[in-house]
Amino acid sequence: MKAVLEVMCDKYPELVECLPDIEKAASILKLTFHEGGKLLLCGNGGSASDSEHMVGELMKGFRSKRILSDDARNSFLKQFPDGGDFLADHLQGALPAISLVSHSALITAFANDVSAEMIFAQQVYGYGKPGDTLLGISTSGNSANVARAIQVAKVQGLHTIGLTGEHGGQMVELCDVTIRVPWELTSDIQERHLPIYHALCIILEEEFFP
Repeated sequence: MKAVLEVMCDKYPELVECLPDIEKAASILKLTFHEGGKLLLCGNGGSASDSEHMVGELMKGFRSKRILSDDARNSFLKQFPDGGDFLADHLQGALPAISLVSHSALITAFANDVSAEMIFAQQVYGYGKPGDTLLGISTSGNSANVARAIQVAKVQGLHTIGLTGEHGGQMVELCDVTIRVPWELTSDIQERHLPIYHALCIILEEEFFP
């Protein structure tokens, strides 16, 4: 982990002050996946795209091929002697992560029928289990639908991580750990969010797929 974060800080020196919280977030995520939990992610606009991006790095190989273990491979060959090798050759190790921004029918129905402020909270209520983690991304730290999701997560026993800007907003009080990028402009904050979650994804990949 240390080497990954050193490379990140070489490229983005201003993120040095975020290191303690990044390390805490990495520890929470390691614990979540080691205990069989999953990661839920949410955000709005560019932060919605970041949620999707991070899922893409966790659910398939990022910097490694994540080849299946011999035991996993053999289970496919045993069940499907004629085609199991294709399945085993084209699957990769995955860390279970779900972007809550992707479910357009549910989100639009809930926003229209109930409350737009609760579109992510409803999904946390449905998906979230004790020991899972919710990562909320908001440049202001005050996005109402993200804050509501974090509130529900805390009630249900999920770990909570915030990724936000300099001031942190409501997330500072709501989250178990809040990574605050030392910038105020939305575009500047978002540019620094990417190296942080890339570093987290690399750390997790090295932990689970060495």
